[in-house]
Amino acid sequence: MSRAAGCPLCEGPGGSLVFECAAFRVIRANEAGFPAFYRVVWQEHVAEFSDLSPADRSVVMSAAVVVEQALREVLQPDKINLAALGNAVPHLHWHVVARYRWDERFPASVWSPVLRAPDAASLQAVEAKLEALDALISQRLRAGSGNCTGL
Repeated sequence: MSRAAGCPLCEGPGGSLVFECAAFRVIRANEAGFPAFYRVVWQEHVAEFSDLSPADRSVVMSAAVVVEQALREVLQPDKINLAALGNAVPHLHWHVVARYRWDERFPASVWSPVLRAPDAASLQAVEAKLEALDALISQRLRAGSGNCTGL
């Protein structure tokens, strides 16, 4: 498996590890103001989605769908943001983020300037569900992945 020196996603998990297999891992990113900010990280150091084989593309997108469905089921967000940028960290990973009308940047992106003060009570309500959410994501990926191919 290729690794790149200095790549934060090659050198560490990149957040709280939720699930890991040979092909990918799912982490909770622990981003301030966004408790339900997850990443599906390809284990091998590749920069672009098109660097993957068609089969591997299917695996990583299937994993992103599992994460999205679990977020929707457990948290009932107003919107799910799904993004793969890689400008700052050119290691293939998908951001899967539960968004709410009350979050401090909605409807703008999570990287945009803050638009309003944080809603502490709403943040705490989401945070209270994260342990169960992590367990559900892990259980569904374990049940569907086998060796993480053909989810």
